[in-house]
Amino acid sequence: MSSSMLGIYEKLSAVQHWLAARQTKESLGLILASLAATISLVYLKRTAKTLSSASHPPRSPPASDKEVRKYGEWSPVEFTYPRITASAREPAETNPIPYRPFRAGEYHVTMGIRSMPWDEWIELDNQYEKYHRIREYRIRTRGSGVIRVQPDNPGLVKSGGEAAIELVHELAEYLCQRFPTMFEIERHASDKVASFPGWDGAPPVKSVRIIPLGRSYDIPLDINDGENAAERALEVSASLVQEDLALMIEGTDGKYYFQAGAITIAGFWRIQDKIGLSLDDIHTTGDVPRYKGKLQMSLGRFFQKLAVDKPVVRNNYFFQVVKPAPPDGVDEIDPEELGWAESSHGPEDAFLHTHPAHQPTRPTPTPSTVRLRCERQTLRRLPRTGAILFTIRTYLTPIDKLAQEPGVARQLAGALRGWGDDIGAYKGKDSGEWWDVVMDYLDKVADEEGDDGHAENI
Repeated sequence: MSSSMLGIYEKLSAVQHWLAARQTKESLGLILASLAATISLVYLKRTAKTLSSASHPPRSPPASDKEVRKYGEWSPVEFTYPRITASAREPAETNPIPYRPFRAGEYHVTMGIRSMPWDEWIELDNQYEKYHRIREYRIRTRGSGVIRVQPDNPGLVKSGGEAAIELVHELAEYLCQRFPTMFEIERHASDKVASFPGWDGAPPVKSVRIIPLGRSYDIPLDINDGENAAERALEVSASLVQEDLALMIEGTDGKYYFQAGAITIAGFWRIQDKIGLSLDDIHTTGDVPRYKGKLQMSLGRFFQKLAVDKPVVRNNYFFQVVKPAPPDGVDEIDPEELGWAESSHGPEDAFLHTHPAHQPTRPTPTPSTVRLRCERQTLRRLPRTGAILFTIRTYLTPIDKLAQEPGVARQLAGALRGWGDDIGAYKGKDSGEWWDVVMDYLDKVADEEGDDGHAENI
């Protein structure tokens, strides 16, 4: 027992002797019981507070606290990153992760988020060089069709430029720690003052190099570092990773706006059709089913409360029909139509917001030309600007290859049958003539497999 508690009990003993001379035995028992209960309560509260402080270290401040800041305002957070563990495997030796985000039964519209370990923020695999080539080609040939930064919208929302600069510094710091044999960085001199200093008190990053490709990129120090600094920062970010990148900025109305991004391989949508829109408008113009009834309120609250130290991840999936594989010896930049799904959506420049300008001539769907297009999306808040960053990693898997995994054919068929009409329309069930081909093939494989197959969801 602590010395302070001994003192309290000594005083209690003195009170007991004083009362003994003046009170009846019954009254004394009542008073002592009351005092003892009070002392025990104080002791328990102190102990609980001490244990709580020891077991719960300070957290970074929440993203939104109306008593601290107004909508659209953000004070930089001094965030110390957890230790990033170097990957045990080289990306060149790592197969793409087989995400299978479907289950047999009724399709439920939810946010579907789960906590994201920091070591899993960016995923690289043996498809890196192919993705890099496609992304750099699209940046070079499409320019503002894949890279955009919105200016300030006075009175409503700030530009995404500062967040774009912060993002490239974050990526450079992370990648050289997570994949040290693949990335290396050069830093500015130690006396360099910058808006985005290096992690753990290091000088800011000056350049980053992709070692296997021999490619180096200068990183803008801040928004005033040369012409189009924010756009250049996004180009570098898009060249470093396999993900598309979207930066959402909070407006004075509490809504989040798509104010900057590098959207190079979205396949079904273009950045010029979404940039500058609020989160609500992005979903409603994209005809996301059941958004207003199931997602709008919870998604808005989630964005406002998302803390710097609480990144999350979710998955989504669609289907896509591609052209047959090119003949041997023909080196196409993007035969899988990763960047733009021309076979189903027609020419990219003729696309009208959410619908093809005209019905494209589609290839005949077969199990070898239909792809499961799975997205892995992460969301995290950047500490300096308060922007919320979406990363969107796309994986393409041929249906005939997918169905060979134990239990997957039966599970996927059951999941597709669980779509409602609205979900089916959103996911393209009635376009591209792939539905019957896929369902017949999955049922055939499932019947041949019998009841022995067991699928795992990731």
